[in-house]
Amino acid sequence: MRGTAARDRPGLTGDQGLRVLLVDADGERASLVSAGLRAAGYEVVALAPDAIDLTRRVRDSGAEVIVCDLDDPGRDALESMRALNRDEPRPVVLFAERGEPEQIEAALEAGVAAYVVEGLAPGRVRPVIEVAIRRFRAHHSMRQELEATRATLAARAVIDRAKARLMERGRLSEEEAYRRLRRTAMDQGRRIVDVAQAVLDNK
Repeated sequence: MRGTAARDRPGLTGDQGLRVLLVDADGERASLVSAGLRAAGYEVVALAPDAIDLTRRVRDSGAEVIVCDLDDPGRDALESMRALNRDEPRPVVLFAERGEPEQIEAALEAGVAAYVVEGLAPGRVRPVIEVAIRRFRAHHSMRQELEATRATLAARAVIDRAKARLMERGRLSEEEAYRRLRRTAMDQGRRIVDVAQAVLDNK
């Protein structure tokens, strides 16, 4: 899938050539912004009149960065950005004419990496996108680390419960129960957590 390939692309560091989805309801302004993006070294792969259904548009276009030039981002647009951040995480740069604190906070919670008030000026597109990409990468890395930690803790809990089950059934010590789980995992070519879950499922 093009979207997955773009998400995993290691070149998402602010280098030239990144694929951009531009969201702008003003056709004339969009043409100027597109020219500014291309002059800055980006490839505009899709143009959308609104921020609705961003996930599908990103998957269809293979965009790596989303630039939104919206006068007043509404609830539907923010919900679309939130869904994108959940399903196909990408750096989102939002240029808006206004920026009340509540509106900015809602946008950041929806996954926007950079919120710029007073609209989009073609000359400042590149530095803003580069900052947004760095913020996105830092946040995405932290989220991956958190998810990995949660998965590790969950696996440990399953293994501990399985050890307790084996200790109770076979009158084994904790070390003996763990060795049995590990040996079974090695013999069957499975992860030890999967073997542990099978022990728990076998009531």
